[in-house]
Amino acid sequence: MPRGLFITFEGGEGAGKSTQVRLLAEALRGIGREVVVTREPGGSPGAEAVRHVLLSGAAEPFGPAMEALLFAAARSDHVETLIRPAVTRGAVVLCDRFLDSSRVYQGGGDLAPDFMTALERVAVNGMVPDLTIILDIDPREGMRRAAERRGEETPDRFEKETLSVHEARRRAFLEIARAEPERCLVFDASQSRDALAAEIAEAVWPRLSPATDTADAGPHDAAERG
Repeated sequence: MPRGLFITFEGGEGAGKSTQVRLLAEALRGIGREVVVTREPGGSPGAEAVRHVLLSGAAEPFGPAMEALLFAAARSDHVETLIRPAVTRGAVVLCDRFLDSSRVYQGGGDLAPDFMTALERVAVNGMVPDLTIILDIDPREGMRRAAERRGEETPDRFEKETLSVHEARRRAFLEIARAEPERCLVFDASQSRDALAAEIAEAVWPRLSPATDTADAGPHDAAERG
């Protein structure tokens, strides 16, 4: 059985990551691929237990190092119980946020780079994404979308931060893409949902192993079938 594919989606708040994960999953299933959709923080029973603590802000008073440790613990459980087994059996894993979010959200503060690198190495344990899709959007528009999406719900730990913080995170994601162009692709998330989905599919298709009928179905065919 050929090895599967591990694809992560990154970007700021309101960039449309969850929507694009769903659309790509539908297209891939339409051509017969097994697809596992997951997210961070969370994605496995152990990691989901940590998710509420992180997004509620309950860990915030303990400082950024504690938050980073919790993210790393959740990621390690996620990798070993869900992501690695799925990729090993040939599935395509689509993950809404992964290691680059930790680099941007926790690593962008006062934590020492060596500390963050060590945490990442232990948590990921070699499970680096085959492809990272970075959805780039103006933070003002992203925050408008995020507010519209959540309605009357309270903003989470990260949504509530200032515009300048979100702008710095956007720059950090783009810097990661410049540093690792073989892994990261940047897409304009301000375009229409369907146009963006077509661009993403166009980038993903050449990376698929010939385990199914993907050779006979292009991204546009799959989008229609999905």
